[in-house]
Amino acid sequence: MSVSIALIQAAFTVGNIDANLARIAALYQVAVIAKADLVVFSEMNVTGYPPEDLILNAAFQQSAMQALEQCARMTSGGPAMLIGSLWCEEEIVFNAIFLLQDGRVAARQEKHHLPNDGVFDERRYFTPGAMPEPLLWRGMKLGLLVCEDMWFADVSAHLKHAGAELLIAMNASPFETGKPDARERAAISRVQETGLALLYVNQIGGQDELVFDGGSFVLGRQADICARLHVFREDMEFVRLQNEGAGWSPLAGTVQPRLGDTEMIYRAMMLGLRDFVLRNGFAGVVIGMSGGIDSALAAALASDALGAAHVRSVMMPSPITSDDSVEDATDCAQRLGIRIDTVPIDLGMQAFGAMLETVFDGPVSDLAFGDNQTRLRAGILLAISSKENLLLLNTGNKSEMAVGYTTPYGDMCGHFAVLKDAYKTTVFALAAWRNLHGEVIPPRILSKPPSAELYEGQTDQDTLPPYALLDAVLHQLVECRLGVDEVAAQGFSLSLVRRVNELLHVAEYKRRQAPPGVKISSMSFGRDRRYPITNGWQVMERNRVRHPGAAE
Repeated sequence: MSVSIALIQAAFTVGNIDANLARIAALYQVAVIAKADLVVFSEMNVTGYPPEDLILNAAFQQSAMQALEQCARMTSGGPAMLIGSLWCEEEIVFNAIFLLQDGRVAARQEKHHLPNDGVFDERRYFTPGAMPEPLLWRGMKLGLLVCEDMWFADVSAHLKHAGAELLIAMNASPFETGKPDARERAAISRVQETGLALLYVNQIGGQDELVFDGGSFVLGRQADICARLHVFREDMEFVRLQNEGAGWSPLAGTVQPRLGDTEMIYRAMMLGLRDFVLRNGFAGVVIGMSGGIDSALAAALASDALGAAHVRSVMMPSPITSDDSVEDATDCAQRLGIRIDTVPIDLGMQAFGAMLETVFDGPVSDLAFGDNQTRLRAGILLAISSKENLLLLNTGNKSEMAVGYTTPYGDMCGHFAVLKDAYKTTVFALAAWRNLHGEVIPPRILSKPPSAELYEGQTDQDTLPPYALLDAVLHQLVECRLGVDEVAAQGFSLSLVRRVNELLHVAEYKRRQAPPGVKISSMSFGRDRRYPITNGWQVMERNRVRHPGAAE
């Protein structure tokens, strides 16, 4: 006996239920033509995931419930379908999976484990379902796992005890470094515990700060990998399963190779940026080119994600800007094939400085002088953005955002920050990786000392530790959530750790005003890490930790 199950790894847009229905119908028809017996989609694919407070909207709930009926009608005379959506019972809402067949909703299963940490807050919206029972389809007992349910042993163990013959995990699992391996390890554990084959389906696409990477896979009863789908692109796999009396076993399919971490991060950034631009109706992006590595990498990502014709760059030199920076910015833009305009800001700086002198007690400080430059540049970029309907792409990185080495309403401006969750050392690694596939970033940009060029002779390391050291300390403080003494015990200077920690906490108010950006780590700035701005846990000497490029 054998069956064919189609695993559909696709992108769905949060809130655009009509478009999602059309996508489901189109992909379902492909499965019909391929003579699949069952078509499996990802978690909450009808509504898109995560719908957040849309779930609290009664009209949205009603639309989702109506869409469920439309999906059910698709199965009249065709294969069965497993889809994900919300289910409402009076004032109670569930995250659920539905078995659709013969034109009707044949069965429903609610998600049991609701994630409520990091970027997830499902308990705000959903009620946990009871421990699930297997769903009967064609005489086969399907054990369904709704995303988080796969990460716990109890659900699959209960399903096995209740007679499940096959595990199917429907997911909306966002990317972060190391997550694809972690998913497969969790799935392997469930297979080893139950002796059941497991089909894992994940969605793809960018949704605000989250990027869903796909990477769906199939495990045999011995936890062997039978199939693995592409990452960061839509894909489909038709899994043939046979049962010769010993249980259901998948036949070998296509196994896509795993990618290295750096390439995974680069692709996540590309997909996150592309979908943010397209789904929010922008015609392309505009980016300020400085001749430095951050703007060069951001421009490369934008060009790769959207095409060079949809990327516009602007070089805005001041009297402080070096000739090398102008040359490097122009060289990078030409290598990428993107438009670059030059708009000197000398006159604006003079006018702004003259206005400030009337209210300053004495000459304009280096700090104010430097910040005036970045705010003038932001104004120019915002004007172009507004006129041309271009997304203003912020180029700041995680190291700068962590310690407040940024200027509010200046270099912090933007609609989206593609490098927001990448430390400076990661930026260098990404740039080097990209150049291996075509040298689009001039070598001098990779080799020269990083500088904001806000005053004569400035480099980042005038006020910050070397980035390799800074990023190592920040990783311990942010991702690992260690205290100062714990980090110092690992061999770092106590005074250095204290200073970095102070900078980190003082900059909280700045990070709250930063644009959204692609999440690639386990602890991005945003919903992963929620520190209060007004915080008396550690007394900060605010004046002592200020530095150029970090204005109030």
